Amino acid sequence: MDSVWTEEIRPGIFPKLMNGIKADTLIIGGGMAGILCAHELTRAGVDCVLLEADRVGMGVTSGTTAVISAQHSVLYSDLIRRFGRETAKGYLDMNLMAVKRLSEVAWGIDCDFEMRPSVLYSRTDADKMRREAAAVNELGFDAQFTTELPLGIECAGAVVFPDMAQFHPLKLLNALAGKLRIYEKSAVLKIEELTAHTESGSVTAKNIIIASHFPFIDRRGMYFMKLRQKRESVMAAENAPKLDCTLSEDAEKGFFFRSYKDRLIIGCGNHDPGHEEEDFARIKVFLKDHVPEAREVRRWVNQDCFTLDEVPYIGRYSPATPHMFVATGFNAWGMSSSMAAAMLLCDAVLGRENRFSGVFDPDRPMAAKPLLENTAHSAASLIPPTLPRCTHMGCALRHNDTEHTWDCPCHGSRFAEDGTVITGPAVKKARVK
Repeated sequence: MDSVWTEEIRPGIFPKLMNGIKADTLIIGGGMAGILCAHELTRAGVDCVLLEADRVGMGVTSGTTAVISAQHSVLYSDLIRRFGRETAKGYLDMNLMAVKRLSEVAWGIDCDFEMRPSVLYSRTDADKMRREAAAVNELGFDAQFTTELPLGIECAGAVVFPDMAQFHPLKLLNALAGKLRIYEKSAVLKIEELTAHTESGSVTAKNIIIASHFPFIDRRGMYFMKLRQKRESVMAAENAPKLDCTLSEDAEKGFFFRSYKDRLIIGCGNHDPGHEEEDFARIKVFLKDHVPEAREVRRWVNQDCFTLDEVPYIGRYSPATPHMFVATGFNAWGMSSSMAAAMLLCDAVLGRENRFSGVFDPDRPMAAKPLLENTAHSAASLIPPTLPRCTHMGCALRHNDTEHTWDCPCHGSRFAEDGTVITGPAVKKARVK
């Protein structure tokens, strides 16, 4: 199920790693986060190599809605309550800087970049939206409250972030990747010290950045306990009104919207693997009720990593790995978070202090309740005596009839019908027959 982005463009083809090489910094993962990390480090004069397990940009990045925003759900009032004003302001300021920097990068590239306000709305809770707008204003950004939305959407209240943006992710990625040293079809199977080994080669580096969506080194960092993967279903429809903003609903499985050329992109979800058809049915009902003249032209499903406290893990992979870094857990807001990761990790590699690094520190304390709940969710998939099993940690796989894949409900690994790895953290082929 290709997205509107892959319909128009596919990134260039890069060689496979076939020998042993050295670099100052190795980046593992060729999605938006990895490419931006390589771009920022190369710009700073660092010798970089990037390894991609499959094709650059054809993973999660190819399915994003490509909204660039510092508005990440109803977050800031919650961050103030749980962690205090300083942490909330640090998160906001870092993401505003990321929006600005990514906009600067995109302006010089033909990638359909457009400035658009982002809007978060609630159908039922105006007070919640007013509190969020007030919290953001308190943190120094001019968010606005409104009750008017396009597409005839019923709205109790909404928060508007001005001067956000949208773009074509693969056009940007393609332009940046062409200037980098990249090897495709070069999945990292293991890392020993600071040498990453693939099937046919290796890279030895002074620093390693793991930007492979879900971290695959389980003996450090405990990311299998601190992350959960969810999936969103997305549809593109033509003959629909053009939006002058991006929209996101504050609900557990709320809708989100943007326009691209003459198409309306609409999605919903945040579900465990295997329930895509239910979400597509909801999207079709929405279109029938609000845009009856619209016609579906494309549909796809994407997958995101979610953290336990709604803040990404960006920084040192673990206290025991001083020269290994990670960028993961973007909570479905991958574009600004990818740029934030690139800026934070560029500073880390160069030994520069970044005043926001503590906000995103992967080793920060985690609340016991969500940690136990996430562990219990994973443990439940170890109990059934059924096969096939995920090669990551042995969880029972679930067949995805929509996409004809085998999916792991624990940590999000996905396998083709023949057991070949599609999405990590698994790195080994599964026995599915």
